[in-house]
Amino acid sequence: MPGPDSTVQMSPGRFFLDTNILVYSFDESAPLKRAVAQELVERALTTRQGLVSYQVIQEFLDVAGTRFAEPLSFEHRHAYLDRVLAPLCEVFASTGLFARALEVQERYGYSFYDSLIVAGALEADCTVLYTEDLKAGQRIGVMEIVDPFVRREAVA
Repeated sequence: MPGPDSTVQMSPGRFFLDTNILVYSFDESAPLKRAVAQELVERALTTRQGLVSYQVIQEFLDVAGTRFAEPLSFEHRHAYLDRVLAPLCEVFASTGLFARALEVQERYGYSFYDSLIVAGALEADCTVLYTEDLKAGQRIGVMEIVDPFVRREAVA
């Protein structure tokens, strides 16, 4: 697993951050995952290559306000929405997105909500979907699902 001083290997192109990446960026009980997640969020903001969907924003704001060991205050969640989430959000609800999610669900067997994450990343032309929750290494079109918390050996 990468340590706090390591960098996450990134593929060129756009990348999508699943909700769990944002959640881990606040998780003091998992310092290595927190460091990796914070690096990904920072890269998303500075390179403008990383993004999230409306679904990720909804899920994160709910989890941060109700399920964190120490829930974030209204003010903190609002500031994070303005400073981080809104600038990264490029995928919004549409019937086309829902239809694509249904197709992903049918073809790959993910739950509808996981399929909605995959469909959002595909709709935004991402080459990487960073998540801990799906099948790492799986390719869906040109996009690869990557678990950033698992060390990947360099290919010689």
